[in-house]
Amino acid sequence: MNEKLKIINGKILTPSRIIPGGTVIVIGETIRDVSEGNIELPGAIEIDARGKYVSPGFIDIHVHGGGGHDFMDGTIEAFLEIARLHAKYGTTSMLPTTLTSGKQKLLQVLSMYERANEQNNSGAQFLGMHIEGPYIAMNQKGAQDPKFIRDPDPEEYEEIISRSGNIRRWSAAPELKGALDFGRYLQAKGILPSIAHTDAIYKEVIEAFENGYTHITHFYSAMSGVTRVGCSRFAGVIESGYLLDDMTVEIIADGVHLPDALLKLTHKIKGVERTALITDAIRATGTNANETILGGKENGIKAIVEDGVAKLPDRSCFAGSVATADRLVRTMINLAGLSLPGAVQMITSTPAAIIGVGERKGSLMKGKDADILIFDENITIETTIINGKIVYNRNDTGEKV
Repeated sequence: MNEKLKIINGKILTPSRIIPGGTVIVIGETIRDVSEGNIELPGAIEIDARGKYVSPGFIDIHVHGGGGHDFMDGTIEAFLEIARLHAKYGTTSMLPTTLTSGKQKLLQVLSMYERANEQNNSGAQFLGMHIEGPYIAMNQKGAQDPKFIRDPDPEEYEEIISRSGNIRRWSAAPELKGALDFGRYLQAKGILPSIAHTDAIYKEVIEAFENGYTHITHFYSAMSGVTRVGCSRFAGVIESGYLLDDMTVEIIADGVHLPDALLKLTHKIKGVERTALITDAIRATGTNANETILGGKENGIKAIVEDGVAKLPDRSCFAGSVATADRLVRTMINLAGLSLPGAVQMITSTPAAIIGVGERKGSLMKGKDADILIFDENITIETTIINGKIVYNRNDTGEKV
């Protein structure tokens, strides 16, 4: 018998409006109704939102770790604990993300994804893997390990893709030798090619867009802006992202990677429908650690945590974030001046559309997956529901997030 949930007395965030005092009905794993009034549902578990917001679950399409774990640890425990940690902060779906590595390590992590996915019943749902690197520009490596950086190798990436049907997106630098062929191959396999860690100029970005690269990874971070060669100036990836109307972008809206002015500029030009919020969260997220490891525990890169962000020890660049999804929404409201519905859209329906799951996730509508949050005015998560199952309740556990 399918479990039934009834959420009452909430301010329901729908794609078109906020419904005050509304009701959401869930049967099994699916939303069956969203209504202004009360709906009788005998036998349902009733959740009183007490005037708080009822929202679609947050979708993080770029996350590396949290709670002391990194997906590059390559263990089932790491996958499951990261999923549980982020569910407490409102993430109901995610793309586990790798770092630049050797082929065998990547294959091992992909294999572990399959095993962990079967056991993941109490944390954020996995929607497929996001491969970041190793095909990136050395000059824009950021905190990626330089010893693994290389050009796209058809023999390598074709083998990787043939051995895993769970890759949803792959981030690479499109100016590299063979990168356009790589983009076309990804697109043919239903995998989203994304521009990342790149020195490309406008002409190269145009070619990349025409060959499947329709998204830009952590916009502004590890990529070219206007460059000058002799007397001539060339638009970089940042300007290209603005000029190409149909190019989507993602931003690390932790308030540190991008200042308020750039958050506002990105929103002003790209809008909420073309901009996704991501955490890019690393191992230290959700902990009090001042020192951490980026990537696998055994051979990852050391990083420090200060000023609300991760950095390389020499402070030469950021090394991912320690943000959770709720923080991203607060940042866009408080620093960038967005409305609550606009900020929420950037981490629900927008990322859902970017990775091709918008028909079943990203909004509170009849027939969609029952991924639902209840939170207050400060975006403090009260309840997280994934596929119709309550996986986190702040009042029950006594945990404060």
